[in-house]
Amino acid sequence: MAVTTRLTWKEEKSLQQLLGNVSLRLLYKSRVHGDSPENMLRKCALQGSTITVIYFHNSQQDCILGYLTVIDYDFIKPKVFFYSSFEKDETSKTKAACLNTTQKITDEELTFYSSDNKIFSVIPKNSSLFIHDALRERLGLDLYCNFKYSEWEVFRLEGIKDVAGYVRKRTRATERRNELLEDLRAYKPYADLVSEIRILLLGPVGSGKSSFFNSVKSVFQGHVTRQAAVGADLTSITELYRVYPIKDGEDGKSLSFMLCDSMGLDEKKGAGLCLDDIPYILKGCIPDRYQFSPHKPVTPSHPTFITSPSLKERIHCVAYVLDINSISNLSSNMVAKLKQVHKEVLNCGIAHVALLTKVNNYDEVLQDDLLNMNKSMTSKTQVMNIQRMLNIPISNILMVENYASELTLNPLKEVLILSVLKQMLRAADDFLQDLP
Repeated sequence: MAVTTRLTWKEEKSLQQLLGNVSLRLLYKSRVHGDSPENMLRKCALQGSTITVIYFHNSQQDCILGYLTVIDYDFIKPKVFFYSSFEKDETSKTKAACLNTTQKITDEELTFYSSDNKIFSVIPKNSSLFIHDALRERLGLDLYCNFKYSEWEVFRLEGIKDVAGYVRKRTRATERRNELLEDLRAYKPYADLVSEIRILLLGPVGSGKSSFFNSVKSVFQGHVTRQAAVGADLTSITELYRVYPIKDGEDGKSLSFMLCDSMGLDEKKGAGLCLDDIPYILKGCIPDRYQFSPHKPVTPSHPTFITSPSLKERIHCVAYVLDINSISNLSSNMVAKLKQVHKEVLNCGIAHVALLTKVNNYDEVLQDDLLNMNKSMTSKTQVMNIQRMLNIPISNILMVENYASELTLNPLKEVLILSVLKQMLRAADDFLQDLP
């Protein structure tokens, strides 16, 4: 009889992404091979990098506790611990966290020591899981009920060359992401001149404007979300002007910045965002949920037109959103439109950056310390093209890879997403500081 994993397809895909798109090959299943740690050690020795997954549950949800060995089976070297929570209907979000740990194994229990030397343990034969309060708080886990142990499985990792290097980079990325999150949660606009910064996303159809908003929201929500409609149509999916506040968590407070999404620019005449609408958007005259029309520009006589917008209703930073793979193929009409838009932005004295999306080599863009973005060699040509086209300083040309079809969050992506957001807010502060 074939031995099969207890992981569902969704759970397995989530773990594969968490570990760098590896393949998982089942080596050991406690219900089949026995619940003895010694049996597991004998069967899994000399198998290279492995991951051990322990299943537990309560009446509301099934959960997974796992730890990763990046060399041959050895329980006393540093490992990576992660926790995942899968709701039983498999339609909701997945939690996952990583940190360095060490473990010790005996006949009675597995003991885990976290990187800050806190202890939590798993006792397979005792049917209970105990997680230290400090670790639970550190991971943001809501585990107030007893979870019952079910079984454990061991998998060999296949398809990744440098597991140890990947784990180190991912761990550093997680730490840097958390630092950026704290900075952005604490952010307040310059001199409290406004309560929230408004960042306008402008760019060609399909460049990734709505996807960038979804990505930012996903990071602060803690799971992948797709509030703004995205698609691959040749015409703009976005037809409404939307002002999206960003909340910290599901029911958290609104943060001090908003992303404004607009209709995409189209190279054809009479299609896409009407250029006559641009000055009104920049000055704050366009209300949330205004319906764009390429053939009918907004006028001051429109019933929802804001005649005397305040500073807080104005745009404080414009982000030109461009697909990095299409920059060399932009038509002359599209380049002319972008230059015309940029002229309006300059006339209003508004801060501006360029945001290059769909950067497949996003891990190369991050410097080793994950503190700054590096214009990688594979992206250098596109960066220079944008710099020449719009005369934007290279320091204000940012790169990102949005969330698209992923099931789980990736700290390497999130470092870039949060870094570019921080750069946009710095540019907006410069704009506020320069006001008369």
